[in-house]
Amino acid sequence: MTPAITLEELVAWDHESAVFWKTYLEANQALLRLPCGIGGAMDVQEFVRHIWAVELRWGQRIAGLPVLSREETPVGPLEALFGLHLEATQIFRTLLSDPAQDWDQTIHLAYDWLPPETRDFSRRKVMAHALVHSQRHWAQLATLLRAAGFPTKFQGDLLFSSALF
Repeated sequence: MTPAITLEELVAWDHESAVFWKTYLEANQALLRLPCGIGGAMDVQEFVRHIWAVELRWGQRIAGLPVLSREETPVGPLEALFGLHLEATQIFRTLLSDPAQDWDQTIHLAYDWLPPETRDFSRRKVMAHALVHSQRHWAQLATLLRAAGFPTKFQGDLLFSSALF
């Protein structure tokens, strides 16, 4: 067995975290309106929208699919936002199950927020980024909620995930 953590395991970890947050926020819907300020999000719901929409857009880019625009992204309710995550997860799993995929293939991202000399990435790196991006933001959300007096018991560390042994 290779000592590497696979993209399949990262997808499973990401999904595990997403299910936790959907369940937690469904049970505590008032928290969706809690001011947030992370990444310009006005409230928690807008932050969750960012997390799951970005996940989907990265998946669409990797798969060579049309990319959902910010304007097309639902603003809520939570179930519609979770649908973005489910669609991203399906894209990731479909790609990962296809042995013909070239994960070293380069994707060129011509975005103003990327320096021109760093706009080419392997598909593998982009997928790993998408999955770690979500985890980083979930940790920020857990900290925000704990500081606001709402501890979540989120155990988002990879160590606690059942996605890998």
